[in-house]
Amino acid sequence: MSHDQKPVITVLTAPGEPEPPGIDAVRARGEVRLAWDEETLREALPDSQVMMVTDFRTEALEAAWPMADKLEWIHATSAGVDALMFPALIDSDVTVTNARGIFDRSIAEYVLCTMLMFAKDFPRSMRLQAGHKWKHRDTERAEGREVLIVGAGSIGRQIARLARAVGMNPHGVARRARSGDEDFVAVHANEQLFDQLAVADFVVIAAPLTPQTEGLFDQKAFAAMKKEARLINIGRGPIVNTRDLLDALNKGEIAGAALDVFEEEPLPEDHPLWEMGNVILTPHMSGDFIGWRRALTDQFLENFDRWHKGGELFNHVDKKLGYAGS
Repeated sequence: MSHDQKPVITVLTAPGEPEPPGIDAVRARGEVRLAWDEETLREALPDSQVMMVTDFRTEALEAAWPMADKLEWIHATSAGVDALMFPALIDSDVTVTNARGIFDRSIAEYVLCTMLMFAKDFPRSMRLQAGHKWKHRDTERAEGREVLIVGAGSIGRQIARLARAVGMNPHGVARRARSGDEDFVAVHANEQLFDQLAVADFVVIAAPLTPQTEGLFDQKAFAAMKKEARLINIGRGPIVNTRDLLDALNKGEIAGAALDVFEEEPLPEDHPLWEMGNVILTPHMSGDFIGWRRALTDQFLENFDRWHKGGELFNHVDKKLGYAGS
């Protein structure tokens, strides 16, 4: 069914965040109402048919949900939608879509970069450079290394492609095993995770945050990994138990970690992870390429035009599973 009248579109941003680039193109298609907290969202939601959420950590939507009287579709301008998956929305008829595809390549480049930095011992080189110290040593080859990508969706696939391009062997872990995938050596079922952890040189978390993945990487998982292995997390912070990770690093159960996401963000200034020489830290920026905000608005507009014409939306999120399927 097409939508002939000018629809009402609520845009929920984080407090203090500027208007999304390209918002005028959204205004040309409907009445735009801006909101940034529970109070302003309660005012904006009545009669809104469409909602664009740029604040993926928001709790305001659940609090203001009773005011959503005509809402048909919510678009999250992020890959992860865990903050939106509250019971009332899950049980409703409201369609949810996400930003699947926008950040995939940029995140994959970040992961490849961190794997090569570990192989070539760049964290130590940068510390030595800062101390004006000349210290020759041998480093590892990336070629032939085993990469386990936990979460074999669109981001995991891009990571696998880049890993293969430099001669690494990418394996995936997904809900179901599958064979004949041209990007992965093999894709294993979730039940095989611990068997695969035992042989991986690099373990990359690219999974969404769901009840099944929260706290998945704990003491037991780190004990299953090779002592030479490095962990890379570009998924969600709560998938890793930070205290157990610190213990594993201190005990030498794993060789290092590259972390772009954390259980607590921002990471406190006095957190011990900052001081660890075998840890690479970045502030939740692995996917954020120059121009990403406008790219997100353009993606929303493409889907909006489909919605307005009564067409099929892309990037449908399975609200029960908590992520968009292929």
